[in-house]
Amino acid sequence: MSQQRKTFDPSFKLQVVQLIKEQGLSVAQVCRDMSLGETAVRRWLRQFSAEQSGQAGIGKPLTAEQQRIRQLEGEVRQLRQDNDLLKKASAFFARELR
Repeated sequence: MSQQRKTFDPSFKLQVVQLIKEQGLSVAQVCRDMSLGETAVRRWLRQFSAEQSGQAGIGKPLTAEQQRIRQLEGEVRQLRQDNDLLKKASAFFARELR
């Protein structure tokens, strides 16, 4: 039988990271108490550290600030694509009018 993969929302991950960072609990202790895998928790810690240092981090962002940054980056990416399309359309119609 295969096990179903557990998913956790970013707020839960952030709470676990804060338990370790702020209260000084060990990763092993938190994992035992909350029935979590150490690998996942260590990944959350790396992601949190990356986000705190201003890097993108991996996976879904943990902090609200990083979530907003990712959302804005997506909007910027979409607007650039739209802008490129409009430039191409403008060039095409400029050639057609000649």
